[in-house]
Amino acid sequence: MTSARRTTVTAATAVVLATAAGLLTATATTANAAVTCTSPVFKRQFYANTTFSGTPKKTDCDSAINQNWGTGAPATGLPKNYFGVRWTVTRDFGSGGPFTFTAAAQDGIRVYVDGVRKISLWKNVSTTQKKTLNLTIPSGKHTLRIDFVNWTGAANVSFAYAPRTSATVDTVAPLTPAGLAVAYDKTTGKAALSWAKNKEMDLRGYRVYRRAGGASFAEPLMTTTGTSYTDATLPVTGATYHYELRALDQAGNESKGTADKAVTTVDRVAPAVPQGVDVTDASEAGGVRVGWSAVAGASSYRVHRAASASGPYAQIGTTDQLSYRDATAEVGVTYHYRVTAVDAAGNESTPSASVSGTRRDDTPPSPVTGLTATPTEYGFALNWDANPTPDLARYVVYGGELVGDEEEEGMCYAGEVEWLSAGTTSYEYQTVPDGEERCFFIDAVDDDWNSHYKWTRSPNVVVATELDPLSEPTSEASN
Repeated sequence: MTSARRTTVTAATAVVLATAAGLLTATATTANAAVTCTSPVFKRQFYANTTFSGTPKKTDCDSAINQNWGTGAPATGLPKNYFGVRWTVTRDFGSGGPFTFTAAAQDGIRVYVDGVRKISLWKNVSTTQKKTLNLTIPSGKHTLRIDFVNWTGAANVSFAYAPRTSATVDTVAPLTPAGLAVAYDKTTGKAALSWAKNKEMDLRGYRVYRRAGGASFAEPLMTTTGTSYTDATLPVTGATYHYELRALDQAGNESKGTADKAVTTVDRVAPAVPQGVDVTDASEAGGVRVGWSAVAGASSYRVHRAASASGPYAQIGTTDQLSYRDATAEVGVTYHYRVTAVDAAGNESTPSASVSGTRRDDTPPSPVTGLTATPTEYGFALNWDANPTPDLARYVVYGGELVGDEEEEGMCYAGEVEWLSAGTTSYEYQTVPDGEERCFFIDAVDDDWNSHYKWTRSPNVVVATELDPLSEPTSEASN
C-alpha cells in the first residue's frame, strides 16, 4: 500500500539517497520556492519535459521573452533536449484595443489569451519559425500564457506584444482617469492635482482642463505624462474654478473627462483706485467733507490725511459711503486727503490723487451793539461799540430809508454803504439833510466772510431823522 503525502512548495533542501556501485551517496536538489512576479513581468517555469507536467524544475521572473540557449540546457538540472518553458502574466490592459503579437521559436511556441490559443507553431524544426498576429484585446485584465518546447537541436524563443497606434487603426479611446483629487493652498494660491495612472500601454499622457465659473472647457491647460500637476497660474480673484482630466493615447484618442473638481481661490486683487476725489464741503459745523466716485467691488473706503501733499499720510477713518467728513480738522488749517478702496477680502487699492481742503469758520461774529446815529449838517455821525469777535475782519455800514404806510411800522430798506476795518467804530454818513428819516445798521464780518447779518437777517437797526434846514437843529436816535 502506498500512502499519499502532502507536499508544499517551499525553499528547502532535500537529501536523496541513490545507489551507485553498491554505495549510498547523498545528492542535493533544490525544490521550487513560491515565486511572485509583479505584472507586467512574466512568471517563468522550466520543465524537464515537453508536456509541462509535474513540478517545474525552476521558477523565476522574466521581464522579456527573448532567449537563445543554443544547444545547451536552459538551466542547471535541465536536459539539452526535450524541455519546456512556460511564461504567464496577468495584466490590466485598460481600455484595450488593437494589438500586434509577434512570436518566433525553434522549436515550438504557442500563445494563449485567457486560455484561448491565438498562435500555434508547434513542431520540431531546424530553423526559427515566426508568426505575427493582429488582434483586439478587450478592456480590463487578461492573462497571457506562452508555452515553448525544444525537442532536439538548438533552442531559441522570443515573444512580444504591443498596441497598434495608427490613428486609422486605433479608434478606442483611453479609459477616463480615476482618482482625480485637487488640493488648494491658500497661502501660495496654487492648486495641486493628482490622479491614478491609467493602464493603457499606448498612453501618451493626460490633459488638464480648467474653466472659470459657468464657462465651458476649451483648450487644455497643459499636457503631462505624469500623474500630478501643480497649477501656479490660478488668478487670485476669489472666483471659483473647475478642473477636469482626460487621458490621451498615441493615436490621438482622448478619453471622457473626469467629474469636475472645484476650487475657490483667495482674493488678492485690489479694487481700482478711487476717482473724482474732491473736497465737497469745508464748513466748521461738521468739518471737512471729502467725496469720491463709487469703485466696482469695493465694500468700504479708507480716508487718509497729511499735513502736506507729499505726506506722510495717516488713516483717519473708514466708511461704506461715498463721502467722509473729517470732524477732527482744525479751523483754518489746510489738510491733504487721499482715499483708498477696500473689497470684502480686505484688499486695498493704491491711494487716489491727493486733494486739499481747509476747514472754514462758519460761525458768524456777534452782533454790533451800541450803534448811534447823530444828525449833522453833512448827514449823520455813526458810532458803535467795538465787536468782541476774535477773528473780526471788517464792518459793513448799511444805510437806507424806511418804507411802508404811515399807519404801519416802517421797514428799513438799506444797502451797503462802506466797508471799514475791524479797528473802526465810527463813520460819517454824508447826505444832503432835508428832514427825512433814515435807518442804519452795522454788520460784522469775520476773516472767513461770515456775516452776522447774512447769517441771522436780524441786524440792530437805528432810525434817525435828518436835520431840517428850515427848522432848528434837532437830533434823534432810537434802537
